[in-house]
Amino acid sequence: MSTPASPPPFNIRGIAVPAFGPALLFCVGEGAVLPVVALTARDLGASVAGAALIVTLIGLGSWFFNLPASLICLRFGERWSIVGASVLSGLAMAAAAVAGTLPNGLWLLAVAMVIVGMASSVFSLARQKYLTEAVPVVFRARALSTLGGVSRAGIFIGPFIGAAAIQLAGLSGAYWVAVVAMAAAGALGLVIRDLVVPSSGHDVDRGPEPTLRRIAVSHRTVFLTVGIGVLFLNALRASRQVVIPLWADNVGLDATTASLIYGLAGAIDVLVFYPAGKLMDRKGRLWVALPSTLIMGTALLLVPLTAGFTSLLLAALLMGFGNGISSGLAMTLGADYSPDRGRGQFLGLWRFLADAGATGGPVLLSIVTAAASLGAGVAATGGLGFIAAAVFAVVLPRLNHRRNY
Repeated sequence: MSTPASPPPFNIRGIAVPAFGPALLFCVGEGAVLPVVALTARDLGASVAGAALIVTLIGLGSWFFNLPASLICLRFGERWSIVGASVLSGLAMAAAAVAGTLPNGLWLLAVAMVIVGMASSVFSLARQKYLTEAVPVVFRARALSTLGGVSRAGIFIGPFIGAAAIQLAGLSGAYWVAVVAMAAAGALGLVIRDLVVPSSGHDVDRGPEPTLRRIAVSHRTVFLTVGIGVLFLNALRASRQVVIPLWADNVGLDATTASLIYGLAGAIDVLVFYPAGKLMDRKGRLWVALPSTLIMGTALLLVPLTAGFTSLLLAALLMGFGNGISSGLAMTLGADYSPDRGRGQFLGLWRFLADAGATGGPVLLSIVTAAASLGAGVAATGGLGFIAAAVFAVVLPRLNHRRNY
């Protein structure tokens, strides 16, 4: 009697297109419009503060929709959630593109940005859950770091494609680029076969899926320890995006120079995500969690000491390196601690915590800057890096998840 052939060894390249293609296209679409949302709002009559609020609606829509997103993924599955989110975001982008031709265009733009944020929440959660279940645990950090890196690459590429479209069709051109990118992401999610998720061997019916409340209570130790570290990590990341242009303006650099510094720091992100994921898989999550938070915290503390292009660029590059190696860290930790049953609910709660940090970081910067100075605000946000590092140093070695890495 012949022995059945063992399955071929897992190769991350073999799942590159189904796993990462939709994410790249979706983020190209988001990246194309992010630089022009505020400008569109201003053209439609919004004040500077109002335009900034409309940009913020994307993040707020994503943050508050993380919990409903987990229920959507549970109801429709990851594949159809990805397709639906892409279609919904594409429709919202099309509405934003025509907002300038309508009498209440500013309100339409605001609603469209909320929907874009909501769709992004569903898409990101579905993509994370999909990879968590389909990729063997020994490749998990590499897969999720690659997902984070591909997403950042899309955000990086999108503005260049959008800028070319703006030259041809004005500001609406960027939104039409996003419509095409979202349609392509949805089509790719629709036609590619689902990845085969290995069976756990426990396929018997064990009752209904646990509720969000039950998951929150049963995993409260993880949320109140590792989750708090992730909250500070994302606050640090989000503050970094605001600090570079603000400090460039503070030292007298023009917008073009500030954009160049920001872009070069962003390029570092794209270069280091895979080696960092490989390090996490082979050595453990702490090997990236500690250096990434300490490096970003140190770089932010150095920013107030800079006085020109070269010094700010060096601090920004250091910041970009720390941010780049942390690509996928929050998603990997969420996947590590997520249960087999109720994984979507757990990840929804996890992303809610992470997005709370991403929203709160710039708020802290604003409060301290208003109360003291921009330099003090930057230093305060840099301190978040050391808090996050302390949390990870204490918690990760002690609170072991049940999957070995």
